[in-house]
This record gives sequence, C-alpha cells and structure tokens, in this order.
Amino acid sequence: MEGRKFRLKNREEILVILGPQDQELRALERALKVQVYVRHHPETESADLTIKGQGAAVEKAVLKLRETLEDFYNARLAPEDAHPGEEPPLPDGALFKTHYGEIIRPRTENQKKYVEAILSRDLVVGIGPAGTGKTYLAAVCALRALKAQEVKRIILTRPIVEAGEKLGYLPGDISDKVHPYLRPLYDAFYALLGPDRFRAMRADEVIETVPLAYMRGRTLDGAFVILDEAQNTLPEQMKMFLTRMGMYSKVVVTGDVTQIDLKEKERSGLLHIKKVLAGVDGVKFVQFSGRDVARHPLVKEILAAYDEWEGAQEGRG
Repeated sequence: MEGRKFRLKNREEILVILGPQDQELRALERALKVQVYVRHHPETESADLTIKGQGAAVEKAVLKLRETLEDFYNARLAPEDAHPGEEPPLPDGALFKTHYGEIIRPRTENQKKYVEAILSRDLVVGIGPAGTGKTYLAAVCALRALKAQEVKRIILTRPIVEAGEKLGYLPGDISDKVHPYLRPLYDAFYALLGPDRFRAMRADEVIETVPLAYMRGRTLDGAFVILDEAQNTLPEQMKMFLTRMGMYSKVVVTGDVTQIDLKEKERSGLLHIKKVLAGVDGVKFVQFSGRDVARHPLVKEILAAYDEWEGAQEGRG
C-alpha cells in the first residue's frame, strides 16, 4: 500500500473535503477504495490527510481532492458579485484559458500523464525533446495552483551555463544579467498571461525568476517551483535544489538528456536523479518522445532525422 499526505489549510477546506459528519470523505474512500486518516490541528485550524491504498487509487484520490478544492475556490465568487463579462467555466478536459483566449489542454497521452502527475504529486520530473510541452504545461499547472490558492508564489529557475560572457561582465543588475538565460521561461508565461500581467506579477514577487546558483540557503515554502533545462545541472546542484523544497510546495523538473551542454556530459544532474530517485515514493518521472512534439510539424521530422543519423553513426562505430 502507498501513503500520501494532503494538507487542508483552513476550516473552509476541511468542511469542503470532509463534508457534514465526514460524509464526503467517506464517499471518496468507497469510490476509490482508499483509506483516509485525518489529523486535525486546532491551533492553526488546519488538518493533514493521509491517503492509503493501491498506488493508482491513491493518485486518483489526491487528484480528486485537488480538483474539489480548485472548484471550491473558483466558485467562491457568488453570482451576484460576478463582474459583467466574466468568463464561463472551462470546457471539460481544459486546463487553462490564456490571455489571448486560447484553451490549453494536453494533446498527447504522455502530456496527459505529465499533467495528472503534476496535479497529484509534489515532485515530478519531465524528460524529453524540445517542443513536447514540458515547461509550458508546468507553467499552466503552476498558474492553476496559484489561482486555487494551493501555493502563494511561483518560482522559475534554471542553471546558467555560460558560453563566453561571464555574468559579472554583463550590464545591469542580476535580473538584467540573467534575462537572456531565463527568456524561454518568460516566453511561456507571456503566452499564458500576456506580457503586462506577467511583469506585474513579477514586480509583486508573485512570480520570481532566479538563476539556480542563487537558490542555495533558501527554503521554498508554499511555492510552485519549476527547474528548467535540468540536464545542465551538476549532481551536487540538483541535490541542493531538491533539498530547498519546503512545506506545501510543488516542484517540477524538466530537461532533455540529448541537449547536455556540460563539458562532462555524464555528470548531468538530470541523469543522476534518474538513478538516485527511481525508487522513491512520491517522485514521478514522465518520459516524452518525438511523438509528443507540439511545435511546427517540421520539428518532428527534424528530430526523427537526427535520431536516424545518430543511430547510423553509432552503428558505424
């Protein structure tokens, strides 16, 4: 049997999840064949749930709990308080509606597995080629978690692998210096929020962008943290990053093991955690392939051509 923890932060969440005389919670247990144990904390008016059962059933239970709280927070705006022109609920299966009106939903089976893992786990590692939606879907899930008040902030980070110029010689403050490196992360949030809202959320430190080296010594409570380009971390950097994880936080690590820019490629922190954390409960690895590429159709052809050429080279060797 697997066991997972789930935190209820206040009395309202406790009432929504447990229901009168715990009826909602017992219904969940019967429907998914899990056992849920409740530990109340009267001093903080919060509670911890421990869900036990078969692995798949436990994941479904955690996902259901998150969806119930998300629906609750989305519905808190009473109809009489609604603003004219308020957006209708998202269609079934949709994750997010962008600033530009685009409905975002997973397009492939691996993308669905990835999103389900992020919604139900606290640490997810997405590995695969460019264009498979690893970073973009992580950003979508981060904004959903923020909207549902599951987290208080979003933190975006990636390792700085320099090519020629040193950070100290680049103009401006640290934000200006790392801007070119973090721009791929910005692009995802620009597309989802629009540039003005993204800048406002950064100014209010609701969304924080920081190079990986500046994470040392921090404890990230109540945050949704995305580590991008993780293939360019060293094992010690990866360990440092993962141990920053605080209470009520979620972490998504993304990377492409075919795009390692380190001099010693075998020292990649992403390769390392595939071995170290493979058997750790609560950690989910999702592997993408060229079939999951959601960019221009030609990108799939390019990736396939490279795979074929590299395979031929290895065969000659």
